[in-house]
Amino acid sequence: MEQQDQFKKEGRLTLVLALATLIAAFGSSFQYGYNVAAVNSPAEFMQQFYNDTYYHRTGEYMDAFPLTLLWSLTVSMFPFGGFIGSLLVGPLVNKFGRKGALLFNNIFSIVPAILMGCSKIAKSFELIIVSRLLVGICAGLSSNVVPMYLGELAPKNLRGALGVVPQLFITVGILVAQIFGLRNLLANEEGWPILLGLTGVPAALQLLLLPLFPESPRYLLIQKKDEEAAKNALKRLRGWDTVDAEVEEIRQEDEAEKAAGFVSVLKLFRMRSLRWQLLSIIALMAGQQLSGVNAIYYYADQIYRSAGVDQSQVQYVTVGTGAVNVVMTFCAVFVVELLGRRLLLLLGFSVCFLACCVLTLALSLQDTISWMPYISIVCVIAYVIGHALGPSPIPALLITEIFLQSSRPSAFMVGGSVHWLSNFVVGLIFPFIQEGLGSYSFIVFAVICLLTTIYTFMIVPETKGKTFIEINRIFIKMNKVSDVHHEKEELKNLPPVRSEQ
Repeated sequence: MEQQDQFKKEGRLTLVLALATLIAAFGSSFQYGYNVAAVNSPAEFMQQFYNDTYYHRTGEYMDAFPLTLLWSLTVSMFPFGGFIGSLLVGPLVNKFGRKGALLFNNIFSIVPAILMGCSKIAKSFELIIVSRLLVGICAGLSSNVVPMYLGELAPKNLRGALGVVPQLFITVGILVAQIFGLRNLLANEEGWPILLGLTGVPAALQLLLLPLFPESPRYLLIQKKDEEAAKNALKRLRGWDTVDAEVEEIRQEDEAEKAAGFVSVLKLFRMRSLRWQLLSIIALMAGQQLSGVNAIYYYADQIYRSAGVDQSQVQYVTVGTGAVNVVMTFCAVFVVELLGRRLLLLLGFSVCFLACCVLTLALSLQDTISWMPYISIVCVIAYVIGHALGPSPIPALLITEIFLQSSRPSAFMVGGSVHWLSNFVVGLIFPFIQEGLGSYSFIVFAVICLLTTIYTFMIVPETKGKTFIEINRIFIKMNKVSDVHHEKEELKNLPPVRSEQ
């Protein structure tokens, strides 16, 4: 107990820890957000480039359907790459380490940045499509490796706060892409290749600066068996020399993990004692993406135009939406411990459901009532607020909380795969839903928001202020397995329940 209190007192945000956090998040998470939104503003110029390139090769222009399909492919290659990237996380972090994996990952950013920057000169839209796949791999890796790296660098009392920093940088990346995507900056006929190519700048900075910072002490001690390097890393991160107690704590975690054994993805699906945890992660990750959040970002300009916003004003409304997203994600950092995870999920998905319903009504009535376009914009902003409060940040946090150490890596892999595949599906089919259903497109997303709200209300427990053991005991009852069930090997090595005040 005294040791734990000592860590809580001493675990402070040192300059080394703060800079490592900023460089890791800016070099990686920022790019995820930037590439989500970068193709939004210059969409019409890029589609014109696709058509002109096709005409240059064949002497005729593309029909509407092949052009829409090519554009959907361009947008959805990013999340498909993200899915591939999430499958590479395990091998890369074990081979190169957490910091090493982030440095290696910059290949998947710098190479496509150069290719996208040169695509217009090379008269090749294929370069853009391949590059979108590569920056997707970069995002898929970073969305898992950055939280892992920061979580292992941070002292226990700062782990939660630093764990939300990557999500904050994703929203900042979206906002920066929207600002650079203004017509009088880079979203024009000459500027769009530069807009796409700028994604290489954070990667280059990370490549230069991250080697100056420590590797994860946990990786150095457990996987590299280099106690001296682990101690030196901890001394730099903590700002003091007495790190023996923390080294011993890491060693004890390692012993407990070895005793528990590793739970593979296949074993995860077979274990009855983890059934509701797994179903909850799949439902929340699918709900997070299929609720339409990326349809809002990928196609925001089109939504505002169909809402009747003046062409010259659309870009400023989009930037405003991005700014709201950053502010609300920043707020989520502070309210998650106050209101709890479950309430934020219920609140967030409910707001998104109502926003989708009202948006559908507003879009279908915009030609008959003059002030309806303004209602549409309010709905989009309300949707962004709702999503930033709960559905965006909470599901990944819950993976950490409802799975124990031995099953957590596989749970992240399942959650990450569902996240990126759902993202891919939305990016690919939304243009066709929009064409087919018109103003009723968002009814599809409203239904998903409603179903996820009902699932959360019926199944997902509150995890605020509970230990991992207490959370697991809730799920033991739901899964109808004995507390000493043979599959719950991972519970054996955990300390007794202690209520957290």
